[in-house]
Amino acid sequence: MKQNNNTNILIVDDRQDNLLVLESLLEDMECNIIKATSGNEALGLMLDYEFALVLLDVQMPEMDGFETAEFMRMNSKTRYVPIIFVTAISKEKMCIFKGYEKGAVDYLFKPIEPIILQSKVRVFFRVIQSKEIS
Repeated sequence: MKQNNNTNILIVDDRQDNLLVLESLLEDMECNIIKATSGNEALGLMLDYEFALVLLDVQMPEMDGFETAEFMRMNSKTRYVPIIFVTAISKEKMCIFKGYEKGAVDYLFKPIEPIILQSKVRVFFRVIQSKEIS
């Protein structure tokens, strides 16, 4: 699927190895991948770029993914950017519900299944393309 070079995806994880894995899984998606290693860095990047999607780790020091998502939802520029939480934490319903309450559109559990990640990202690309055509 050919993508517009202006299609940006933000991946946020405090671990460099996780960022590299996500980046490698998305490298054939023909999009711009921008990385952040903290919630604060992600929020700053959100003000500088337009993102089609954010892949956001839940467990990070200082500001976790839930708090980062909450701040994103408070800003008019980032309020509607889709967030997929990427996490290795418990699949307990309470934790999952908390993510949806903070604004997640979906969850991916580590270890990431490449085909699932790529399929979910393609859905958001199609939404963006349909908006550009209309």
